[in-house]
Amino acid sequence: MQVRVLFFGTLKDLAGRGSDLLNLPEHATLGDVFTHYEEIAPRLGELAASIAISINQEFAGTDARLKEGDEIAFLPPVSGGAMDPERDISTQRRRFSAIVREKIDTQSVLGKLKQPADGAAVVFEGVVRDNTRGRRTLYLDYEAYEEMALKQMDALAEQALQQFPIRDVAVVHRLGRLEIGAASVLIVVASAHRAAAFDACRWLIDTLKRTVPIWKKEYFEDGAVWADGEPFPDGIPKAESSHSGRSASK
Repeated sequence: MQVRVLFFGTLKDLAGRGSDLLNLPEHATLGDVFTHYEEIAPRLGELAASIAISINQEFAGTDARLKEGDEIAFLPPVSGGAMDPERDISTQRRRFSAIVREKIDTQSVLGKLKQPADGAAVVFEGVVRDNTRGRRTLYLDYEAYEEMALKQMDALAEQALQQFPIRDVAVVHRLGRLEIGAASVLIVVASAHRAAAFDACRWLIDTLKRTVPIWKKEYFEDGAVWADGEPFPDGIPKAESSHSGRSASK
């Protein structure tokens, strides 16, 4: 069987590719795929405890069985159109989130979200700063596993609505090259009371930065590096380094 394998962030550099087609024997597992690429790029094995893997945009453990046509993604720790909160016609599900490549229009998103019954609307903007650990930052470049990122962002919004007494949520993330001072992420929470809105907003950005597959590369005068991400939460399975067993063949 054949599967498609995707690499993101620093793992793309280590593997020397952003995507690959891999032929596998029947009953192969995610662990077999990781072993295959670990043999090509041994550094992957050293980072295994911090790498998450997904099958068809859902996190999965290394013992998960694969089938023809599966899309597998190796995900390093994640970095720290215009938003329109309407239904996705293809699924008839509410869309709480958006990924954009142009400037985030905060006032437009806020204006669409607020309602007369709201007593609070909390806005958080993540902004590109001009320095990182004493080095002058020139600009940032964000990339994402877009389909999975949107699913994760929508799921976080729905969880926030269940977990906090709030009325509505909007989450927008920008990709591509961002200059100093530009907003990379926007979260807006509308609620009858400010305490719930503040709590939900803080929870959303903290959780997004740990779980949603979006990465940033920082550009300096003397080079560029992928930003160190926050570790995935304990509930998300990680890759396992192993040099035993049969390797997959290309």
